[in-house]
Amino acid sequence: MAPSLLGGFTKSLAMTVLSEIGDKTFFAAAILAMRHPRKLVLAGCLTALTVMTALSVSLGWVAPNLISRKWTHHVTTLLFFVFGILSLWEGFKEDGDSEELAEVEAELDANFKSNKAESKSKSKANDDKKKQQRPFVLQFFSPIFIKAFSITFFGEWGDKSQIATIGLAADENPFGVVLGGILAQALCTTAAVIGGKSLASQISEKMVGLSSGVLFLLFGIMSYLSGPEGEL
Repeated sequence: MAPSLLGGFTKSLAMTVLSEIGDKTFFAAAILAMRHPRKLVLAGCLTALTVMTALSVSLGWVAPNLISRKWTHHVTTLLFFVFGILSLWEGFKEDGDSEELAEVEAELDANFKSNKAESKSKSKANDDKKKQQRPFVLQFFSPIFIKAFSITFFGEWGDKSQIATIGLAADENPFGVVLGGILAQALCTTAAVIGGKSLASQISEKMVGLSSGVLFLLFGIMSYLSGPEGEL
């Protein structure tokens, strides 16, 4: 039985939401949106996450063509169990405080201060004039857009959610996985940008870790029971 579009979509949506809420890139988007225009931060973060999701799903889609579907299924099942146990372990170790938020804020503060001297040398009037002279589409490709894109893209590279997306795309309908992943990324990033630091500071990393751990284990059990061909 071929993997269903709805199955890939729902699994990707649920997994990505729980993986991204409280993630380092979620906090980065929230903090960046407090210091720069929200539309540029949102555009940069969403572009990076969309590209990353598309790349991950592409790798997962190619994998069964290089390795047998039986082996990709077993690897995916193993990854779900491993990530589930790791997430639960991280959740139990957390004391409930958002330590990662403070860590990300400190890193961005250091970067912000290093660039502050350069930004002071440019007058706001000149910046506005130059911005008005550029086409509307090109306004998004500003230093702020590039900063949001690069922080998000490299922050996600090699992350647990990226590897899980690759495994999910190898075992489920790739089109459903990419749709679910992009929708989840859009929801989480928009919430971070609009809610800002106040929303990010209220997120319990302990609950996120425990919830994502349970979800990964559930996916692992479902994958194990379904078998390589997707039949119970």
